[in-house]
Amino acid sequence: MSQLDLARLQFAMTSIYHFLFVPVTIGLSLLTALLQTAWYRGGQVAYLRLTRFFGTLLVINVAVGVVTGLVQEFQFGMDWSGYSRTVGDVFGAPLAMEGLAAFFLESTFLGLWIFGWDKLSRRVHLATIWAVAAGSALSALFIMAANSWMQHPVGYKIDPSTGRPQLDDVWALFTNPVFLRGYLHVLLAALVTGSMVMLSVSAWQLRKVLRDDEDGAKDKAQETAAQAQAGDEGAADATKEAASGFRLSARLSLFILVPALLFAMLVGSELGVTEGKYQPMKIAAAEAQWETCQPCSFSLFQIGGGNNDQTPTQILEIPHLLSLLATNHWNGQVLGLNEVNSQYQQAYGPGDYVPDVFIQYWAMRVMAYLASLALLLGLWGLWLLRRERLTHARWFLNTAVWAVVLPFLINTSGWLLTENGRQPWIVQGLQLTKNGVSSSVSTAEVAISIVAFFLLYAAMAVIAAVLMTRHTRKGTGPLHQGDQPAPEMTY
Repeated sequence: MSQLDLARLQFAMTSIYHFLFVPVTIGLSLLTALLQTAWYRGGQVAYLRLTRFFGTLLVINVAVGVVTGLVQEFQFGMDWSGYSRTVGDVFGAPLAMEGLAAFFLESTFLGLWIFGWDKLSRRVHLATIWAVAAGSALSALFIMAANSWMQHPVGYKIDPSTGRPQLDDVWALFTNPVFLRGYLHVLLAALVTGSMVMLSVSAWQLRKVLRDDEDGAKDKAQETAAQAQAGDEGAADATKEAASGFRLSARLSLFILVPALLFAMLVGSELGVTEGKYQPMKIAAAEAQWETCQPCSFSLFQIGGGNNDQTPTQILEIPHLLSLLATNHWNGQVLGLNEVNSQYQQAYGPGDYVPDVFIQYWAMRVMAYLASLALLLGLWGLWLLRRERLTHARWFLNTAVWAVVLPFLINTSGWLLTENGRQPWIVQGLQLTKNGVSSSVSTAEVAISIVAFFLLYAAMAVIAAVLMTRHTRKGTGPLHQGDQPAPEMTY
């Protein structure tokens, strides 16, 4: 593999790993804030326990996410100095805003929230977790503004002395049509991820309660009537309390999950129309559409395909659906890969501007199909909740526990669709990826750093998984002295 291939592999590895934690932070911080708000307004102890329980999962996730995010920024200078040197005057502005404003806002108030339980008043302490949620969303805003500029460069001019783009309209970064829809899509995806994590954890706890209840019933049959009556009352109370608490968090997660998924699908569809206007190659590759069509069908799956196979066998084509997804018109025209490639060759010179079609095609479908499964799961849960059968629905609880992997696969597929579809450009129309790599870094050095990062990330993944699993198994537990915050600030 060349230095370029290894640099792309390393960036893909670190980016995908980092984005496993980002949506959890954004989504879970908002859900934790909602739980604490419910406790603040109603005083129900179950909401306080849930706040502290899911807040701990949030803190563990943030700790790992911060480290992986720092690697991302350092990597621009390590592997992509050509990119940093060329577009740093534009790309650096939103990254600086993210570090100086959003990150410090999020980290500062997270510290106040962690250590302020018995130091701050309830109102002030509640404000700190909402500030954490706002900071995480604001951080995503600046990052998405930078990424959207790479997809559709706006608000810049070319310096005639250096030939490099310079930012001359910062407001254009935040009114970029790709950014507006992309950022909203990321926020909704984060809500889906946080809700699914909360639902899966709640389902695990409810399933545990259900099993304990069944085991208690078996033991009861073997005991004397007097012993069973004496020992069953306390166990029943504990079981009822645990089930009641996690039923609340399951209900909250389902109420957020289903609308978030529906809106994410709608916004994602509109984002596809926007990208079809500014990045027609990306949309054509997502359908493996080599020739221009009008109207265009959407295939549910295909056999074959790829950059060396322009005539795959497409199975179960849905007429007009691609036209609707790409143009919002029943008979809309979608340019084919060959035609767009010819246009790019005329505009930018000889070359192959077609991305990896196989990745584009299947990333699109994995994202869409798994999102549909998640939506069905959410509707199933709401139906059980309405019938007051959620806590005893063994099949649903078992399914919901394992469904925690769905949003992570969906998010990863979405980023593959977004970033692979821009190739071979690192900045659409301005700089090719091959021109962005560092000339001073050797292939061997990149390979060694990949191994080092992989081992480091693997260790962090094990630590994070162990900590979150152990905490999940413990449950909410009883409140301890000091869990109730003081009514006024103390020093």
